[in-house]
Amino acid sequence: MKRVIFTAAMLSAVLIGCKENNKQNESEEVQQTELQESNNDNQEVVALNNDWLKEIQLDDEGQKWIANIETTQGVDEMAEIIENNNPKTVEDYRNLASKLNDKTNFIVRECTMEGPSHDNLHVFLHPLIKKVSALLEVESAEKGKELLKSIEKNIEEYYNYFQ
Repeated sequence: MKRVIFTAAMLSAVLIGCKENNKQNESEEVQQTELQESNNDNQEVVALNNDWLKEIQLDDEGQKWIANIETTQGVDEMAEIIENNNPKTVEDYRNLASKLNDKTNFIVRECTMEGPSHDNLHVFLHPLIKKVSALLEVESAEKGKELLKSIEKNIEEYYNYFQ
């Protein structure tokens, strides 16, 4: 239950922090996400999912989206944090998740993107937030390792869609 509340709060922060103009669609999206998560008994399966890669797109010319500097800085710092950590225990994974969570919050807070680039950023960011949230509550080092690998995949893919 904590995870659902935390994830809902993070998604709300993403939607508020990014200054999205279409408030009604955002509200429906949050409600739909909350409903899906509350119906899912295994949050870790959702967190490990990389279906977002089927949704994200390049621009109309097949080029990477231009991201605001702060977004790329936040993703770069997340990659650096992961590279400089070698978690072994549940506590290590949770501490790492806390640092990553700070960076996702930074990205959300500093978001100035609009339009299709912003929409695609959300396709990237929503699953990343879920994965970091799951890592914050990880119960075993084995699950932590799986989640971290999935988070790394998100971060690697960022550079294929944004510049």
